[in-house]
Amino acid sequence: MNGRRRAAGGAVGGGLLVAGTTSDAGKSVVTAGICRWLVRQGVSVAPFKAQNMSLNSFVTREGAEIGRAQAMQAAAARVEPTALMNPVLLKPGSDRSSQVVLLGKPVGELSARGYHSGRQEQLLGTVTDCLAELRRTHDAVICEGAGSPAEINLRRTDIVNMGIARAARIPVVVVGDIDRGGVFASFFGTTALLSEEDQALVAGYLVNKFRGDVTLLEPGLEMLRGLTGRATYGVLPYAHGLGIDEEDGLRVSLRGAVRESVVAPPAGEDILRVAVCAVPLMSNFTDVDALAAEPGVVVRFVDRPEELADADLVVLPGTRGTVRALAWLRERGLADAVVRRAAEGRPVLGVCGGFQMLGERIEDEVESRAGTVDGLGLLPVRVRFAREKCLARPVGQALGERVEGYEIHHGVAEVAGGDEAFISDDQGNSLDGCRVGSVWGTHWHGSLESDGFRRAFLREVARAAGRRFVPAPDTRFGALREEQLDRLGDLIEEHADTKALLRLIEEGVPEGLPFVPPGAP
Repeated sequence: MNGRRRAAGGAVGGGLLVAGTTSDAGKSVVTAGICRWLVRQGVSVAPFKAQNMSLNSFVTREGAEIGRAQAMQAAAARVEPTALMNPVLLKPGSDRSSQVVLLGKPVGELSARGYHSGRQEQLLGTVTDCLAELRRTHDAVICEGAGSPAEINLRRTDIVNMGIARAARIPVVVVGDIDRGGVFASFFGTTALLSEEDQALVAGYLVNKFRGDVTLLEPGLEMLRGLTGRATYGVLPYAHGLGIDEEDGLRVSLRGAVRESVVAPPAGEDILRVAVCAVPLMSNFTDVDALAAEPGVVVRFVDRPEELADADLVVLPGTRGTVRALAWLRERGLADAVVRRAAEGRPVLGVCGGFQMLGERIEDEVESRAGTVDGLGLLPVRVRFAREKCLARPVGQALGERVEGYEIHHGVAEVAGGDEAFISDDQGNSLDGCRVGSVWGTHWHGSLESDGFRRAFLREVARAAGRRFVPAPDTRFGALREEQLDRLGDLIEEHADTKALLRLIEEGVPEGLPFVPPGAP
């Protein structure tokens, strides 16, 4: 593919849109799987999602904020993530409004009505330009849709499903989650609710999360083809542990998010129990995936104070609403429980918004506009919210180990004391965070993915918790992620019609696809 396209003298690269019958049908992982399969074939490929709504975000090397799902897909494609891959990111601040991040930078808050009443349509040119640039520089671009393409109430302003497919003239494959049931009705109904022009781009379907004997499904697939005139491009089996870097799908257990194999026994005599407070508008809960990757570390999300009783480490995670999350902790009695355990010398870690909550005072005229609010008072930190968002990819030293991370926050922390800085530069100058006894705080997301630092931190936690826990010496989080991305590629290679998918990507939509009535209202 690469040679043929370059020989054509700069021809536009191929494209494909992976849509879904519903949210969480598997669009993100299928997109990543196709990217990994293609790059293993020597194809230069990039992911793309025109508009993403998520509180799980990432910072690119140029300092742009994009969805973590697109960063994961870029890793699957073995390319560096850029703002072009997710030009519009919506970060909910309430049920009715979101921060709009355009080309990696926040540009303001909008209500859902305000966004869909005109702002979204204005962005179509921006997202098509980004897609065109990726297609110009890559052999193929695999686009991910959002929700369902058959949201008929939003079609006029759509820029992420059929809107971008129509604008770029790229074929669409619709993914359906058969584990939920009703997949045939979902495929047929999704197609039949689209306009004739939109239907002309829907090439076919991909069944996801199938359990059992696929031969029992084949008669239904044939009937679906008879009803719609469209092929099914594969039946992907149900596979545990593929939900890496999802948008906002909070998992009960993050263990399966890192690896599917049987969990190795702990290297020491004890396990470590980690309780993550499931605060409102929780962001970047993927920070604790690296803890869940460690043999002998059990991670769970909690929302009641009694669930902290047996925890060896309590984590206050990031949040899009620090003041709101702090009020939630107090209302539920979790704040008092955290303060008590800190007084007892039991470990607490705050990340980003969680770090801010651990401080003495928060001045917020930007996010919540609540003014001055008392923090939990566990760290000598005062936080002032600035209108400019900090977006960075810092590197430093902590607990004698190199640590990397990324920063996404409006809060500016003034640290006035503490036992020691949490993260320093090579000369020992403080870069971020602080520590008082067994309470740590940092603005850096992703720091626990640094293997040496994570092991050193867990040894500190085990010591403070009185546990005979020993971190496994050979757990490499980056390697586990690579294994998982390869598994996604294997799913596509082994269970999808890859020859047919490649034809779609290279040649576009098959001719003669029939119209399925009644079409859009």
